[in-house]
Amino acid sequence: MNFTRRVLSLTALACAALAATGAALAQFPDKPMRIVVGAPAGGTADIVARTLSEGLAQQLGQPVMVDNKPGGAGLIGLQEVLKAPRDGHTVLVSVNGIISEIPHAMKLPVDPMKELRPVAEIARTGLLFVGGPNVPASNVKEVVAYIKANPGKVNYASYSPGTLSHTLGLEFNKLAGTDMVHVGYKGSPPALTDLIGGHVSFMFDGPATSIPMIKGGKIKAFATTAPARLSMLPDVPTFAELGYKDLTETAWMGLFVTPDVPAAAQARLREAVVKVLEQPAVRQRFAGMGLDMVPSASADELARSLRAASDRQVATLKAVGFKPE
Repeated sequence: MNFTRRVLSLTALACAALAATGAALAQFPDKPMRIVVGAPAGGTADIVARTLSEGLAQQLGQPVMVDNKPGGAGLIGLQEVLKAPRDGHTVLVSVNGIISEIPHAMKLPVDPMKELRPVAEIARTGLLFVGGPNVPASNVKEVVAYIKANPGKVNYASYSPGTLSHTLGLEFNKLAGTDMVHVGYKGSPPALTDLIGGHVSFMFDGPATSIPMIKGGKIKAFATTAPARLSMLPDVPTFAELGYKDLTETAWMGLFVTPDVPAAAQARLREAVVKVLEQPAVRQRFAGMGLDMVPSASADELARSLRAASDRQVATLKAVGFKPE
């Protein structure tokens, strides 16, 4: 009899726990939400976040605003999320590099690996190696020749120091035997403006911001770090095709929260993001930006991939002798 009562008691407790979880899911969100983007308006992360916010507002039944906090290679955006209430109503949209790259390239006051947890992957892509309109080169071979003919005089932009846009330039220098000088910016738009104006010569940039400029004849595209050619730019080769297999690299954009956000809220957010990404209009818009959409791995799988990518980044920076700024 005592055993029967114990079983019934445990069953009741389990049912209560499930009911509480269901209630929490039903109640979240109970106020407007905010998506923080550690990049300026007009950049890839901003465009992705604004597209996502429209769908999330419909799925979650609450207004969802985008709050741009550019600077510090995404650190300012991260800190904005860390000081907000840990209830899931403030989230971060960022590239995976905020966790796997930037901590090894910059001295940070916080550890993003500990402070952030991925909820869902949104989209991924390779970067484009682009140049200004006046660069006297039409392919990577000519680019290398141009840089070597002007030792110490050719520079390249990144959309932020410490990101993939920065470290790919370091790796290119190593593999091609060149000496491009890095110039860091606070986002793609200002970097592209200076690229068009001739203040910098080259850049590794995301397709979402570069493709319109390429299509408009304002900048040149030489190669992509994606494993396959981009459908929007079928004539632009991959670095692997050109013999630079070590420059095959993709970045992914994700939705992140702090680890202490209630599990029920994280689950509700993930469910809503997945539903938004299933919408044909969203998929079509992202495809037009050169972004690939794949079924998102689980949060735990994404966390493990971030740790693995972090280990690779350490090796990359060590190999090129890079010192944290």
